[in-house]
Amino acid sequence: MRMSFNMKFNLGLNGVINTNAKMTRAQEQLTKQTRILTPADDPAASAKVLGLDQNLAQTEQYQNNSILLKNNLALEETVLTNMRTSMDRARVLAIAAGNGTYTEQDRRAVSAELKNIQVELLDLMNTQNAEGGYIFAGYQDKNMPYVFNPITERFEFQGDDGQKSLQLSPTIALPGNDSGKFVFDDVNARFKTTAPVIAAGGATSAFVSVTNQSRFDNFYRDNYDSLTPANNNFNVVLTAPDSYEIQRNGAALVPPVTGSFQPGQPISFRGLSIEINGPAVPGQVDFSLEPPQKRNILDTLNAFVIALEDPSTNQFQLDEAIQDALVQITNASDKVDNFMATIGGRVNVLDSVFETNEDLKINNKSYRADLSEVDYAEALTEITKQEIALQAISATFTKVSAVSLFDFIR
Repeated sequence: MRMSFNMKFNLGLNGVINTNAKMTRAQEQLTKQTRILTPADDPAASAKVLGLDQNLAQTEQYQNNSILLKNNLALEETVLTNMRTSMDRARVLAIAAGNGTYTEQDRRAVSAELKNIQVELLDLMNTQNAEGGYIFAGYQDKNMPYVFNPITERFEFQGDDGQKSLQLSPTIALPGNDSGKFVFDDVNARFKTTAPVIAAGGATSAFVSVTNQSRFDNFYRDNYDSLTPANNNFNVVLTAPDSYEIQRNGAALVPPVTGSFQPGQPISFRGLSIEINGPAVPGQVDFSLEPPQKRNILDTLNAFVIALEDPSTNQFQLDEAIQDALVQITNASDKVDNFMATIGGRVNVLDSVFETNEDLKINNKSYRADLSEVDYAEALTEITKQEIALQAISATFTKVSAVSLFDFIR
């Protein structure tokens, strides 16, 4: 076969170019630490690597969400813990206010400290996170959740019941906040009765007080009728010569509740103490179960402070105010404890999911490495081999390209 100068030159040049391209490709694989430089190198592995990259990016975002969520929950837990401490102090002060030796000045001192606790609790309930959002305002985190209304003289909630959730995995999302509507406002006020009314007879006064709160609470829950308000009315019917019967809306209870009556001697009934004074027989005294109410800790302390500072408050009214405060502080504390428990549960789930995601990242990275990462020894060997081949081809090309007919004539 005859070979022209151009053919010889092009063959030599192509050899140099191809060998140089192979060496460059090996160097690029080593530099980028991957054997797949383009999808054409390995279409199947390239598709799998792309999917793994997407999964790794998604998992990384889940991990960032987990860190943010944990920080939010830690902030809420810290706030609730501090509130719990303040509530315990308020309970101690409420108990102390019932000391019979306390003067009006002593009660005012208690009132002053309770006001400071109220200010502290209000500040904690209006806590903001690092982004400036109010953590207990629900979705309305740009609005201060608790504001005092001078018209109603109550602290009113300005947020909503929303919870902002963060995705921790494709199927798990956890809320990073709790609405003050559930933490602070959804708290039962003390169950009690209305003031007694002398409906008939010559009684001069009557008092109904709760002496066993837990027993009365059970009675209240079993008997309060929200559909028929008349069923919440109770009557103490006094008959000659010295008997009483307690009825419900004019009908005898089952079984009947009867006994001997003496003016000034308390009648015990389902955790209540009913005291009727004066020539009451025959006669009747009526009272009712008050409708259930919800009251936040700020309003509870506000009402208690007013009772302590009012010089006209008698001992019976003071005792009732103390009992109201104690029961409602306890209920508020229990509610805070419940939400702290839910935060702990969320943190446990969060930690478990976080560890699972870390394991998935390791597995995906390992699989991705198996599919795409370059073998360093192989890449270095290939570079060396192609470098030697390039040197050989270059030297051969130089010698061959220099050969001509005149070289043979000489």
